[in-house]
Amino acid sequence: MIGRVAALLTLLAAPAAVAQTAAPPEIPYDSVPDPLKLPPNLYFGEVSGVAVNSQGHVFAFSRGNTTGPAYAAAAAQLLEFDAGGTFLREIGHNLYGWSFAHTVKIDPADNIWVTDKGSDTVIRFDPAGRVTMVFGRKQEASDESTEPLKHPKPPLPPIDGYFRQVTDIAWDSAGNGYISDGYINSRVAKVSPDGAWLGSFGTPGDGPGQFNTPHSIAIDAANRIYVADRGNRRIQVFDTDGKPLHQFTIDVPFDPDTRPVIGNKPDQSPPPGTAKTFVAGAPWTVCITPGPNQVLYASDAYPGRIYKLSLDGKLLGVLGRGGRAPKQFGWIHQIACPSENTLFVAELLNWRVQKLELHPPP
Repeated sequence: MIGRVAALLTLLAAPAAVAQTAAPPEIPYDSVPDPLKLPPNLYFGEVSGVAVNSQGHVFAFSRGNTTGPAYAAAAAQLLEFDAGGTFLREIGHNLYGWSFAHTVKIDPADNIWVTDKGSDTVIRFDPAGRVTMVFGRKQEASDESTEPLKHPKPPLPPIDGYFRQVTDIAWDSAGNGYISDGYINSRVAKVSPDGAWLGSFGTPGDGPGQFNTPHSIAIDAANRIYVADRGNRRIQVFDTDGKPLHQFTIDVPFDPDTRPVIGNKPDQSPPPGTAKTFVAGAPWTVCITPGPNQVLYASDAYPGRIYKLSLDGKLLGVLGRGGRAPKQFGWIHQIACPSENTLFVAELLNWRVQKLELHPPP
């Protein structure tokens, strides 16, 4: 498998690079009112994904259109809006692969890709909305063993071509896809432009080149792969062969009395071996802006902020806080960043997409 060589286990023996600990500048911003206009009798559920294509159309992947029982219901719906926010269409209504929405991405050819955590599949639609490629396989309804996936420790060995609670996808300049195979296998799979399985890199763990829920993935113009290693509270960077290059963390002061949007205040020093999902700075999503001067945006669930970073991990600014009002965030699950100062954020707790216009100082 790609990267399962000594370099994968020895890189980054030194501590992770740490983004500056002094408070970075607060970036002023506005939230555009009613950016996506739903027609009557159509509603968002938890919005887990958002993406923007070359025409400025916005795609929202929502845990809406829920069907079935109260528990284990299928919950995924892909909606397209034009650049002005007017609803255009639903893509894939009643699709076989819809189970539990996770992320949506648009490739350079304006194909629409979704990752469905519930069906363990990655699906490509062409711009017309027709399915043109499928990765992974949904469990068969007729199989006696069909049930929610278990999380044994150690996990079961991964199987080429199959996913276990897949999370995201990104592409290099050659068109190869990198799929974060997230909650159980904790690896990154590589596939060719024509869909051939090329291998994978990473294993569960907290060492160099290992993952604890690779939750989001992005690739810069130099083909460096950035993985939001959420459970390990870090962003790891790899080359296209899966060789680790470096890593960094997000460390920004915040008021320790800050309350979370939901739930008890999370432990900021969890026991060793425990996922750091709700530790401040744990990256839930990463997004890299178009060139020529690329920057990276990331977000956490607590205290619920967005961070602007250089590609080497230097903090450039911070914005927002957790909450339910406009300009506040409830578990940002995906960010689309079509430009450095325009962001779309998909929120789970608030069942919405916010469009943010940033106003950084000169």
